Amino acid sequence: MTDLEYPIEMVNGVPVVAAPAEIDANNAGWLDAVLDAAARSHAAFVVDMTRTQFCDSSGVGVLVQAHKRAVADGGELRLVRPASAMVLRKFAVVGIDRVIPSFPSLYESLEPLPGTAPRPPRPRRRPKPGMSTRPHRPPPGGTSTSAG
Repeated sequence: MTDLEYPIEMVNGVPVVAAPAEIDANNAGWLDAVLDAAARSHAAFVVDMTRTQFCDSSGVGVLVQAHKRAVADGGELRLVRPASAMVLRKFAVVGIDRVIPSFPSLYESLEPLPGTAPRPPRPRRRPKPGMSTRPHRPPPGGTSTSAG
């Protein structure tokens, strides 16, 4: 398979992955790799499913895992809803429509949501050896007691 089957197009600075017409066990692994590549290059990305007419459980699993990876990295995956009533029903039955933000059009999926603009992941700080990870707090009253 080639990247031509799953084009990634930049739209308003956001990678948009055009999902195939059918997602099943035969192509779910490749779609997962493409979504992973899109997530590595940008915090937020869109999966356009308007052409998708069939999506089995392996496809649902790929979307959920890509969503989890994006959120864990401080990003976001957004879906453009499929036109297929069968796929929409499957998403409703398994609850994916309540987990991954979905939009009726590509245009709407690119709109930034107030207070949820994606940001790059922050590097995690590691404490220096021997240093406490708990912040220093002064005793009640704000002064330390010392005999003197």
